[in-house]
Amino acid sequence: MTEKQWITEDFEAGDLTLSGGETLRSARLHYHQIGELNAPKDNLILLPTYYGGAAAGNHPWVGAGSPLDPDEYCIVIPSLLGAGESSSPSNTFGEQAGHRFPRVSLFDNVMLQKRLVDEVFGGASLALVMGWSMGGMQALQWGCLFPDQVRSVLATCCTARCYPHNQIFLEGVKAALTCDHDFRDGDYKRPPARGLRAFARVYASWAYSQAFFRHERWRELGFDSIEQLLVFWEQDHLAQDANNLLAVLTTWQEGNLANNPAFNGDYRVALSALTMPTRLMPCSTDLYFTAEDATADAGHMPGAGAQVLQSDWGHIAGGAGRDAASHREILAAAKQLLGHQDH
Repeated sequence: MTEKQWITEDFEAGDLTLSGGETLRSARLHYHQIGELNAPKDNLILLPTYYGGAAAGNHPWVGAGSPLDPDEYCIVIPSLLGAGESSSPSNTFGEQAGHRFPRVSLFDNVMLQKRLVDEVFGGASLALVMGWSMGGMQALQWGCLFPDQVRSVLATCCTARCYPHNQIFLEGVKAALTCDHDFRDGDYKRPPARGLRAFARVYASWAYSQAFFRHERWRELGFDSIEQLLVFWEQDHLAQDANNLLAVLTTWQEGNLANNPAFNGDYRVALSALTMPTRLMPCSTDLYFTAEDATADAGHMPGAGAQVLQSDWGHIAGGAGRDAASHREILAAAKQLLGHQDH
């Protein structure tokens, strides 16, 4: 592989009509790109981002030793609306700033990404759409909406909708954040630090598994104690904007690949639209995107198979470069999906 550099760009989309009926003014989609689109326009790979993550968080999936080789593929990472890089509560001004930012769905994100692919990349064929967590939910949304454009899908540690227990988990972290007096219903003058710390501590217990803590796997991350891990989570969340976290949390809670004009809420029909080779890779110890739910979803997708990651790392196992063994297994699955294609 020759040395290539990531470039960052913004796709200015103008006023964007959202599925809920609101309009996002001067919508902007931030993305990272490495590699170049070929002449047939059939070597594009899309890696949508996950909750709380920036585009750079997907970089470890790309590069030396990976089937996602920028010498062969044009790889694009579009950032979620609301997460701080694309249009978000924290970088929007005027009447849609802060907690007044409009509600955005997974469908809205994917439809904006579709415009990026069509207008910037000439309507390219997607060799693979791949993502972790909310990134995986977007990958599945891509597959069911555009089966003629997407040639394969890989979704790690996610399901095709946010199931009820997952929604309740999110209510818990939301309550931890919004109970801070400084939050002021989203009109905070200074970051609600106590709420952000509480959010982080509650979230950490869900992101990993019981086995992760029982077997002291946190030592593999360089921590000498669980408290050090929790402080790391606190510092990470103190660097994020509270309204951003809540905006994307709502997108997640309401995530359902059938809740859009294409499927009008018919979940089984939406699942059945995923006819291309598709791999769902849940983790055996994920506490909220459970292997049981993901496997059931895959069973209704004609092109799909479920491959369970056997890992103590819980939900974190599906992330790029997080758990070494899972990372290798995920890239091996990507290689298989890409290997059957000619471009």
